[in-house]
Amino acid sequence: MLLQSPWVPRLADIEANATERLVLALADDIIEGRLTGGARLPAHRDLAWKLGVGLGTVTKAYAVLERRGLTRSVKGRGTFVALQEAHGDRQIDLSSNAPPATLNPRILAKTLTGIARKIDADHFNLYAPPAGHVEHRRVLARWLETLGLSVDPSHLVLTSGARQALALAFDLACGPDGLLLTERITYPGALALLRRKGCRMQGVEIDTEGMVPEALAEALGGTEPHGRRAVYLTPTLHNPTTATMGAARRQAIADICRRAGVWIIEDGVYAASDPGGLLPLASLAPDISFHVNGLSKSLGPGLQIGVLALPEGQKDAAERLLQDVPMAPSALSCAVVEDWLTTGVISSIQRDLRHEARRRSGLAVSLLGVSELISHPDAYNVWLPMERDAANRFVSIAAASGIKLTAPESMMVDRQDQASGIRLCLGSPSFDDLTGAITLLAGLLRRRPDAAGANITIKQKRPDSHE
Repeated sequence: MLLQSPWVPRLADIEANATERLVLALADDIIEGRLTGGARLPAHRDLAWKLGVGLGTVTKAYAVLERRGLTRSVKGRGTFVALQEAHGDRQIDLSSNAPPATLNPRILAKTLTGIARKIDADHFNLYAPPAGHVEHRRVLARWLETLGLSVDPSHLVLTSGARQALALAFDLACGPDGLLLTERITYPGALALLRRKGCRMQGVEIDTEGMVPEALAEALGGTEPHGRRAVYLTPTLHNPTTATMGAARRQAIADICRRAGVWIIEDGVYAASDPGGLLPLASLAPDISFHVNGLSKSLGPGLQIGVLALPEGQKDAAERLLQDVPMAPSALSCAVVEDWLTTGVISSIQRDLRHEARRRSGLAVSLLGVSELISHPDAYNVWLPMERDAANRFVSIAAASGIKLTAPESMMVDRQDQASGIRLCLGSPSFDDLTGAITLLAGLLRRRPDAAGANITIKQKRPDSHE
């Protein structure tokens, strides 16, 4: 007699078809250890009846789980959890692209003592204006100048983090009825925002410098001009591929967007990490560019300050949106940034971050030993191109071994695209934990030759495409 399955049938609470909801529900329970290695899954017909779905839905879901390496089917016996043991409570997180921890507690204590004597109490007694206090906008305008972007403080909006600034830029430039074009593989936080807003998206081809100008021009030429259109891209240390645009590529992108009459949304959160000194797109095309930036990636995740530099004529629209959802950052955080700008602490922290980023990137490159690995010494992550199904299997196997990676689909504009990859975020764990995690992942890659180097997602640039 066949053993009863211990699994309580359910569908994941997401907006998707029944197959995807069943796959996610089972995958979550397997990876989190609620279904242990060797546990039997319900019979196809029994599960279909209990969930009120078609038999084909269950068959497809089980096939997906087996391709990902989470289950195995035994003829005449059923389907079983393939993972032999749960990874336990401890997990090393390589899914969050945060900078390494470099801030000295003594510096923070000294800063807080200093600003306590001069901070404006009205910034705590009164609500901030929609775009943030003018004094704080002046401070952040000074910081943006160090990145090559000169902007009038009256055209800045301050938010509680760069993601809020990005959400506001999407609303202003594109809106729910518009079309947003972006790198076909891009920042998962941006894609999550756009999907939540219901925005239409179109992926554009990328190479070792990021978005390909010819591909962007072709995509814009093939879309209907009615309705709002915008281009979202990360020109410096692109997340997740680490690509950085040269000066000629930046100018080409700006020229194409200007001719097509579309807005540019520039994600500049990693610009402070790259000492190359390349001008932001918003400096090349200030009249059509929304520039998003923030302090979390360039100083530390605890400094939740986002900045949105607006093109001419967008201030009133931004303030109308902010009346409904105020986003002003903490006055204390702004005071800390002002002090650090004045005393030179920001430059010191950024030097330390660059040193640690290079140490961690070098570690990943040396331990992984995969020729297809893409890295940049100043980036907080490395990128391993891989076919989608192989990437999904690898993420599942890593999770079972106690290592959390970013879901490949979360970085893909088209979730059915076969070209995908693995993002390994290097900043959050301790150096010892990172060393152990990368060593383990390197072993998994060596034992699974089908998982690495397949369907490289970054095309080689032509010799004339870089200045």
